[in-house]
Amino acid sequence: MEILDLDPIIHERVRLGIMTLLLQAGELDFGTLKRELGVTDGNLAQHLRVLEEHGLIEVHKAFVGRRPRTTYTLTPEGRRRLWEYLERLSALLRSLKKPGPRARR
Repeated sequence: MEILDLDPIIHERVRLGIMTLLLQAGELDFGTLKRELGVTDGNLAQHLRVLEEHGLIEVHKAFVGRRPRTTYTLTPEGRRRLWEYLERLSALLRSLKKPGPRARR
């Protein structure tokens, strides 16, 4: 197992954060994702676009009263690929040797 075996679409800090939050919550709106991840509107929008283009998330647009509301969920493919990513990352971490008592930091 090598780092290159990890899904390059998911293996990016903001996109991994988006997918992890969606896995935990099921559905989140733009504002919540922005607040939780501490990113700008433009940065978040770009990463959401990449995930949507790759079929990993779905975008849901609706009106609550007269206000537009956009929410996001993982697709079944997104859920499958995130779990696969996490399993590969776990295998990679297990394959690393622990430093001995003399190892320097």
